[in-house]
Amino acid sequence: MPISIPRLRVWFATLAVVVTAVVAGFYFYAQVQSRRLLKQLPQKLGVEVQQSTQGFSLSKSEGGRTVFTIRAANAVQYAEGGHAKLRDVSIVVYGRDSTRFDQIYGSEFEYDPRAGTIAAHGEVQIDLEGNASGPQQPDQAPPRELQNPVHLKTRGLVFNQKSGIAHTSELVEFRVPQGEGSAVGATYDSKKNELTLESRVSISGGRTPTKLQASSGIISKDPRRITLAVARLHQPGRDLEADNMELLLSPQNELEKAIGTGNVRLIYEGPDGATLRAPRGEMTVGEKNQIQKAVFTGGVEIEGHGRSAATAHAGRVTVDFAAQNHPVLVHATEGVRLRHNPAPQATPAQDNRDQQTVEITCDSADLHIKDGRQLTRAESLAPARVLITPTRPSVPGEHTLVTANRLWADFDDQNHLSSMRGQPEAKLTSIVPGQPDKVSTSDSVVAQFAPGGGITEIRQEGNFRYNEPGAKNSALGAGGRFAYADHARFTPESDAVVLTGSPRILDGGMTVTANRVRIDRRTGDALAQGSVKTTYSELRQNAGGAILATSDPVHVTAGAANLQRSSGIARYTGDARLWQGADVVEAPAIEFDRANRSLVAEGAARHPVTSVFVQVGKDGKTSTVVVTAARLVYNDSERRARYRGGVLARGEGLTLTAGSADVLLVAAGEKETRSIATPSRLNQIIATGNINVRQQERNATGEKLVYTAADEKFVLTGGPPLLTDPERGTVRGDSLTFYSRDDRVLVDSHESSRAVTRTRVIR
Repeated sequence: MPISIPRLRVWFATLAVVVTAVVAGFYFYAQVQSRRLLKQLPQKLGVEVQQSTQGFSLSKSEGGRTVFTIRAANAVQYAEGGHAKLRDVSIVVYGRDSTRFDQIYGSEFEYDPRAGTIAAHGEVQIDLEGNASGPQQPDQAPPRELQNPVHLKTRGLVFNQKSGIAHTSELVEFRVPQGEGSAVGATYDSKKNELTLESRVSISGGRTPTKLQASSGIISKDPRRITLAVARLHQPGRDLEADNMELLLSPQNELEKAIGTGNVRLIYEGPDGATLRAPRGEMTVGEKNQIQKAVFTGGVEIEGHGRSAATAHAGRVTVDFAAQNHPVLVHATEGVRLRHNPAPQATPAQDNRDQQTVEITCDSADLHIKDGRQLTRAESLAPARVLITPTRPSVPGEHTLVTANRLWADFDDQNHLSSMRGQPEAKLTSIVPGQPDKVSTSDSVVAQFAPGGGITEIRQEGNFRYNEPGAKNSALGAGGRFAYADHARFTPESDAVVLTGSPRILDGGMTVTANRVRIDRRTGDALAQGSVKTTYSELRQNAGGAILATSDPVHVTAGAANLQRSSGIARYTGDARLWQGADVVEAPAIEFDRANRSLVAEGAARHPVTSVFVQVGKDGKTSTVVVTAARLVYNDSERRARYRGGVLARGEGLTLTAGSADVLLVAAGEKETRSIATPSRLNQIIATGNINVRQQERNATGEKLVYTAADEKFVLTGGPPLLTDPERGTVRGDSLTFYSRDDRVLVDSHESSRAVTRTRVIR
């Protein structure tokens, strides 16, 4: 909360005038009464004494002007023992240049020459009033306008001329145009020019209702100083307290410095209130009561309450002021710490599950203030740390740490944190107990805050680098994940980082590039979108495999990819294409398990799964076979590609359709395997359901087919199988065996012996 400096200034000015009046009153009373009136006989004073029916009067003149006049209702009497008394006394002091018009009056005064004391019985009242026009007015004429009138009242005042001490244990009251005050018990030491207000000091007044209370006070004239014990200054909505408060005055009785020591407290009330505590506070005041600087030292603590739940700490805080005593700059040093807690929710139905506690620490910081009340900006002058802790963490102890060489924070019109920026060498570390730290760096970092408190997003700009160590149970091993991009955006609500600007991820031998990548910091999963390209390297050769058997990199392109961190499974969608060497699989969606070297491809009616194989005939010639289907499941350890839904296989002079088919491949480690520039080698095709085989003009149907690539042999069963030829007719049987490159058909039937039928095969 900002300090109302104009109100403090009015109070300090009022206090200075009142204190000066009290000192002057005691001093004048003691000096005039003891030295001018009763210490010597009137004749020795060189004054004129007149006795009249109106009573006793005494005056003193110098240079043709009256200095003072004393009047009493009764003449001077000398009582037994040398005591002297005056009753209904009125004393007027004009001063040597008639610039004063001060009055002292009371019902009875008594002088004891033996004890050297002057005692007032009953009330004593003192009026101190300036007369600026005195030299231009006739002698002893009352002023037309009194300047700075001050009125004091007390009882039982005793002055000892030997010690120079005046004392009363009664109530002392004083009043000025700016306010009024009181104390119980007062002692004035004329030799030290020091007034002690012994207890229950209270002063109030000012345009803004202001009240100062203290357990006691000491007022001295040389140096001009006011010292208050256990002081409390109260204004509507705020309190200033200190075990000791010292006010230093100029020769013109203007406040020059105010010093508070011992439990200095500045308390602001209200829904956005706060309390400042410090062992010591000091304020310097210049001309025209212009506050120049305030310094709090010894460990400053600020605690918000109500809607403002922020706290702060610094070893030293300095406040600079501008015109109208408005604070403009707060400079904090020595272990600066600012903690911003989420604001309380408006209704019980609301919660703060998405909010965080934010703590900023640095060695030095400046806070800029507008109009003396609104905190607009804070900036660190040294490297800063920002600790972000969720109010409801998923794992106890989890938090995020942000560091930068410099930090800037902006505040809204309610003095709530709205945004924060750090640069250069910005660093963000995600810490979860029991897990390796996740670290990202960039040229700068920007955090945005919600109006009620809590971070809504963190952006990292320029040369973004991300490091996520590999988990022990990860299918990817412990190699870790690295990410690079131009821009990164983190949202605590989703606990995810979004990368844009040529993002690239390296993860255990996998490299991913895309237009946009989203990384879940909790699970490590990543979602890549737009022109996705993945390369899997660092692969070992699998002699027993086929499509994914070599150590060559596996490449995948797609419109989007979902990469699971723990399992190592990646799902690619949108014109996905996977290949290793010459082995290619294309489909609308491909799910690839790099740990188990397996894949699942999903097709559509217009865009089925497509893959290519080679076969080597008896004559040693190589030809390709393209297989399409609605779905493909492949595991490299089995070397079996399972196609389901509308299977279509096309080869040289061959077309095969079926409901499903398993394609068995030759192991890569076997002799006479394919060249690295050719796809995997076909061994067998086992197809079932609505089989149809076309060889030029020959057509065969059945329910099950076993095709062996080595001898280009088809064995068709179920249905029963049927083979037709436009020229040779139709062949039926329980089993039909035929070949790609000749016209033999072997028929096997339970009702007839095995037969060989020749059909035409065009070569």
